[in-house]
Amino acid sequence: MSEPAACGPQPAELGARLREGDRSAAPPALNAIEDRSPRGRERAAALLEEVSPAKLGGEAGAHVVGLTGPPGAGKSSLLSALVKEWRSRGSTVAVLAVDPSSKRSGGSLLGDRARIEHDPRDDGVLIRSTAAGTRLGGLAAPTREAVEALAPAYDIVVVETVGVGQSETDVEEVADTVAVIVQPGSGDTLQFLKAGIMEVPDVLVVTKADLGDIALRARRDLSAALRALGSRETPVVSVSSVPPPSGVDELADALEAHRERTDIAARRLRARRLAALADFTIEHGEQALRALGGRRAAERLLGEQDSGLDTRALARVLEEAAQVRSSS
Repeated sequence: MSEPAACGPQPAELGARLREGDRSAAPPALNAIEDRSPRGRERAAALLEEVSPAKLGGEAGAHVVGLTGPPGAGKSSLLSALVKEWRSRGSTVAVLAVDPSSKRSGGSLLGDRARIEHDPRDDGVLIRSTAAGTRLGGLAAPTREAVEALAPAYDIVVVETVGVGQSETDVEEVADTVAVIVQPGSGDTLQFLKAGIMEVPDVLVVTKADLGDIALRARRDLSAALRALGSRETPVVSVSSVPPPSGVDELADALEAHRERTDIAARRLRARRLAALADFTIEHGEQALRALGGRRAAERLLGEQDSGLDTRALARVLEEAAQVRSSS
């Protein structure tokens, strides 16, 4: 990928504009983040520093929602209805849709985002595709950074992940609230129980409620499974995206209720530290981790850092510590 044009907005300027709520800075900021060249990564780091909790004076105000589930469960149709519901409530919405990657180009196969309906003239809605690449867990490499960039400028940031079944748990580390989508009559309930994914959702959503009894049975099965796991606080919501949609307002309420009872600052801080450790290990390998004294020692080091640091800054702390210990 070529470097961004020198005459365009500087990354720090884009970050500052996003910090002030300027949504027009979002598309060029995402372009900067998606440039994974060495120079591009430097520019993105400057941008992300401007939207870090330290610069914001705390966590960004957006509610970050993860929407995940198997292929064909109706995520995109549901998201179209949810975006409309949120906009009717006056909330601005950014959607980061993680799509399957082309094996030839590495780019998104569904980059036109035709699957999610929205008014392209509405500047309160941003829909952006990103390719899943080779990363397991349903998240593309720059997705987390895109969330960090957009969260100061939008009321709601949604990460819709590619449906890859039981590997799809990384979204839990970037979202404040995770909604897992289940299609009735597909065997998803049994699959989730076998895969352990029932521990991931903050809200469970049964789609295609218009199917009647089969949807009701799926909701009962999921509710029983949650009770068996001792999870009584996780709501199970039935929705239908068939016009006129039903249950979408109840789902929006359930997502917001979860946010209100969650310690967002603690959840995000933990996520940044885990992500920094993962990025460091991927970039430098297990040998560098051993140079720090192992995973627990690295976690202790991260725990000593300022809570306002962004993920990249935390990863640099680990890099510098590993270099010092390797040279001593």
